Amino acid sequence: MNLPQAILAFVVLSPGVVFGVLAFLWLLGWTPGERIVSRITGATFSACVLALAALLWKLGSGAESFAGSGSPAVVVTLGNWFAVHDYHFPLVLMADRLSLPFLAMTVMLSGLIGQFSATYLHRERGFFRFFLLLHLFAFGSLLAFAAGSLDLLAAGWEIVGITSVLLIAFFQLRSAPVENGLRVFAVYRACDIGLLVGIFAMHHWAGTAAFDNGFPTLTGAEAVTICLLLLLAASGKAAQVPFSGWLPRAMEGPTPSSAIFYGAISIHAGAYLLLRVQPLLAQSKLASTLVVLTGVMTAIHGTIVGRASADAKTSLAYASLTQVGVVFVEIGMGWTSIAVAHILGHATVRTMQFLRAPSMLHDDHQMRSAIGGEMPHTGRHLESMLPEGVQLWLYRWAFDRGHLDTILDRWVIHPLLEVSRVFAKLDHIGSPPVRREKAPILVPDPARQGGD
Repeated sequence: MNLPQAILAFVVLSPGVVFGVLAFLWLLGWTPGERIVSRITGATFSACVLALAALLWKLGSGAESFAGSGSPAVVVTLGNWFAVHDYHFPLVLMADRLSLPFLAMTVMLSGLIGQFSATYLHRERGFFRFFLLLHLFAFGSLLAFAAGSLDLLAAGWEIVGITSVLLIAFFQLRSAPVENGLRVFAVYRACDIGLLVGIFAMHHWAGTAAFDNGFPTLTGAEAVTICLLLLLAASGKAAQVPFSGWLPRAMEGPTPSSAIFYGAISIHAGAYLLLRVQPLLAQSKLASTLVVLTGVMTAIHGTIVGRASADAKTSLAYASLTQVGVVFVEIGMGWTSIAVAHILGHATVRTMQFLRAPSMLHDDHQMRSAIGGEMPHTGRHLESMLPEGVQLWLYRWAFDRGHLDTILDRWVIHPLLEVSRVFAKLDHIGSPPVRREKAPILVPDPARQGGD
């Protein structure tokens, strides 16, 4: 393993190693203090930033360069996790033009969130648990972005998903965060079926899911099928229509986790997946068109619903949704460089907005007091172009967030629950009845009644 390969492996594995060590110490009964945890977090991500800078300098000055045919600049092959006949799960890390910007974004913003959270969550009961999940999330994100195959990308993808759910339910003493976390988990699992089946289809038709040497050429029907499956997974992770209903529910988590998940990294993981499989999208006009349509509908949905949001974090979440929809349009049109630049800029700005949301509300109140009234709203000239009845209908539609949750509940969730109940009844047909013993009736002893 040469120096660039060692640096790439260090960057990807460092947060995972820190998570493993801290979790092991916690299992042994020792929980480090806040100052130790914050210093470890700062040192970890600072080292990752410096390592990535050294890797970029090495690639820029050495023989391995991004110039040329676009082949990966750094590939780390760690063998196979397991192999069954012709199928094998390769452990391949890759740093190229696409993955390096996302790796840099992840380590820089994760370090920023770590330093911010050290003060924001000071003396919070879940302080150590939050930083454990932050390291695990960073490891999952780096693993997904640096994966050299769809197999390894799926592993990082699932780690990001489970940490997202656990941080949504961070304040577990209240019922709402737990319920919303379970709802997000259900949407993730339903949409992740597309990623898993797409990987299976890649192995079945192409014999591999690795993209270190580019995707193999598939027939039109095969490319369309795989692209549609991956679009399902990307839409669920990026909260695209019709799966946008889980995004406002995710705001139950702490503000730092909302910033890094739904302002920066997790919300863009679906876009990264589509960017990574861009050669397949280029083979399918139908899939590219559906990506564009999905982005357009999501951008319109996020713009309208965001104007009716009652709190700052939900409004910012729908603003993120709108921008990610535009990114999907750029990817569907084949403008990959514009999409990458858009993601990096949007992730940075939106993270700052989420972190500043509490003080932004304070500044807004001060400004209203200074001008002696309400500040003028934007977009009123567009609203005035619509009849009053249409405005009221749009407001009701936006206030219920496009009825997306209602539609999914009525046409997807409830039918599935009914089917599961039917199968549960069929499962008990022919089985012997379960004898339930009655609990013994406890009769108080008269001799023990009364005071001692």
